Amino acid sequence: MAEEYTRQQEGAASEDYSEQTLIRINKLKALADEGMNPYHITSYDQTHLSRDILEGFESLDGREVSIAGRMMSRRIMGKASFAHILDAGGRIQTYVRRDDVGKEVYARFKEYDIGDLVGVRGTVFKTRTGEISVHVLEITLLTKCLHPLPEKFHGLKDMDIRYRQRYLDLIVNPDVRETFVKRSHIIRAIRDFLDARGFLEVDTPVLGTLETGAAARPFITHHNALDIDMFLRIETELHLKRLVVGGLDRGYEAGRIFRNEGMDTRHNPEFTSVEMYQAYTDYQGMMELIEALFKDVCLKINGVLDIPYQGEIIHLGEPWARMTMAESVKRYAGQDYYAWATDEDARAACKACGLTPEPHFTRGECLNFLFEETVEDKLIQPTFIYDYPIEVSPLAKRKRNEPQLTERFEFFIKGCEFGNAFSELNDPMDQRQRFERQVAAKRKEGAKASVDEDFVCALEYGLPPTGGLGFGLDRMVMLLTDSASIRDVLLFPTMKPLD
Repeated sequence: MAEEYTRQQEGAASEDYSEQTLIRINKLKALADEGMNPYHITSYDQTHLSRDILEGFESLDGREVSIAGRMMSRRIMGKASFAHILDAGGRIQTYVRRDDVGKEVYARFKEYDIGDLVGVRGTVFKTRTGEISVHVLEITLLTKCLHPLPEKFHGLKDMDIRYRQRYLDLIVNPDVRETFVKRSHIIRAIRDFLDARGFLEVDTPVLGTLETGAAARPFITHHNALDIDMFLRIETELHLKRLVVGGLDRGYEAGRIFRNEGMDTRHNPEFTSVEMYQAYTDYQGMMELIEALFKDVCLKINGVLDIPYQGEIIHLGEPWARMTMAESVKRYAGQDYYAWATDEDARAACKACGLTPEPHFTRGECLNFLFEETVEDKLIQPTFIYDYPIEVSPLAKRKRNEPQLTERFEFFIKGCEFGNAFSELNDPMDQRQRFERQVAAKRKEGAKASVDEDFVCALEYGLPPTGGLGFGLDRMVMLLTDSASIRDVLLFPTMKPLD
């Protein structure tokens, strides 16, 4: 086995490795020659995490424990040494003395490298300086780290490397690790909130057979056995509403969404959305639900409702502002939607604000255009914008007294849209007409879009009055962890391949 391993390492060493990596490979080869290849170790009896010891010192003082983790620092002081071990619970100091572990073991320990994974058995104590530590009785090399870690004081700051090698980022940047621990807790808190209100978590298909008329561009793949193109989902909405038709009055899904579009600090081709649907309520009811959810989750995660986010203090605890889209455009752009008698009047209003609308823009499209260009970035504190034009809301129910508007809202924080909600359209004839207009527009662009006939059929069986809402989980995590980019809250963001 040692000879075979030596041949493997000689082949690896011929590649473009750094001098420091080659030194580590040679150390590993020497261990293999002595029959002590650490990769042959299959398990280690880990009784405690560092956090357990640090938090439970009073009960563990003097007791024997076993820990395992990555050696992040070491100070060799003749016959004794100190080393810090990083595990899933944090860092803890270990004290290694030659007379306790033996000359041979201590000599091998001094050959260990920063980054090596070790197992330690010893007793808990506190040093003269007051640092809780483990006095080592036995130390075992569990895995050899073949590459040097980033230098201690400068850390890993290259953002491209951090995103591409997230494993390295997690090793050397404790705040990154904490972000993803928080992400997990946020997901759990969302589930707890919805479960407590009678919502049922469900799973819906990721692959579909239709390219719909929706605005987002899908990723296309091919099913070999059926010899058909299939599409990765751009939303979970239509399947979740089918379930409401079937009698699941409160359902939600937290799942991956895929959109074949651009990337920036707020967009990644795959991301996580949370969508929820509740029968017998409307968009006003969904406003109350999402405001309560954000407050509940923030309090559980951060302990307060006034939180820093990219240079602003966001007051989640105060009642969230509410404005119609028309009110917001009048306030921030000085243009009155209700004063426009024609589409030409609406386009003139856009031009008066220095904007260039498309020649075909209607009153509703101009209202939305003005909102996006003159209002959105001014909505710093949590704000609901509601009553969207029918032209940009193909799945929302019309307002009874203003049929050119819909019962739809989006909510904004720090100039960013966080979620979208409707009183769901449940008129199958109206829905078919809107789908057909969407499909016609998509086909003009060259897409092979189709009306989702099965969804229309589901509506024909009867969708009760329903409120629906979706929000970006990743953006929520950005907010609650004060992260500037969506890539900071995705463990493995999409990256352009290296040449």
